Amino acid sequence: MIILPAIDIKDGNCVRLYKGDFSTVEKVASDYLETARSFEAAGAKWIHMVDLDGAKEGRPVNTKIYTDVAEKTGLKVELGGGIRSLETIREYLEMGITRVILGSVALKDPGLVSDAVEKFGSEKIVVGIDAMNGMVATEGWLESSDVNYIDLAEKMTEVGVRYFIFTDISKDGTLSGVNRQQLAVLNEAVKGRANIVASGGVHTMEDIIACKEMGLYGTICGKSLYKGTLDLKEAIQYADL
Repeated sequence: MIILPAIDIKDGNCVRLYKGDFSTVEKVASDYLETARSFEAAGAKWIHMVDLDGAKEGRPVNTKIYTDVAEKTGLKVELGGGIRSLETIREYLEMGITRVILGSVALKDPGLVSDAVEKFGSEKIVVGIDAMNGMVATEGWLESSDVNYIDLAEKMTEVGVRYFIFTDISKDGTLSGVNRQQLAVLNEAVKGRANIVASGGVHTMEDIIACKEMGLYGTICGKSLYKGTLDLKEAIQYADL
C-alpha cells in the first residue's frame, strides 16, 4: 500500500479544512517545498496536493506551487482541484505532474473522464469521489447530488478509470478515523477492476493498519501528520511490508 502525505493549498498557503468547510481554514505549514522535502526524507514516494482555490473557482490557480514540488523533489505529485478540461490535464502532465484527480467533472461530464483515460492512459487519471452520507458532493464540496458513491464508481470503472480516491466529507480533517464501512463496500464493488485510495479522517497507525488489511491501494494522510498523531516514516514502513 502507498502512503500519500497531503498538502492542500489556499491563497498560496499550506492549509487544512474541517469537513471541507472553507470557513475553517487553518494554516498548517509555512513552506510548501520544505514540507514536501520533509515528506520525501521520511520515505514518501508520492504526495497528494489539492488546489482549494482551483476547486472553488473551477480552474487552476496555484500552478507554480505544484510544478515546483514536481521539479524540485523526487516525489510523484498527485494533483486535484479545478481540473475541468483535457487541456488542463495535458498542461499539468507536461509540467511534470504524475497523476491528476478529476472530481466534480466525473459527475457533471463523464465523457471528459472517458476521453482523458483514452488520451492520457488510466495510470494518469484518478477520480475523486467525495461523499456526504453516501451521496456524491461536487464543486469543492459546496454542492450535493443525488448520486450514490458506489453508482458513480461503477460508472467510472466502465469508462476505464482504474484509480479512485474516496473521501467521506464528514470525516475529513476531523482525526476521527477513516470510514471503514464505506471504504470496504467500495473496495469490494470494484475489486479486480480498480484501486481505492482512502482519504479523510486518518488519525493514527490504527487507520493505516485498517486500510492495509482491507487491501486498499493507498491512504492519504493530512492533518494527522501536521498534528503529530501519525508518524509518516512509521506509516510508510508498515505500508511497505
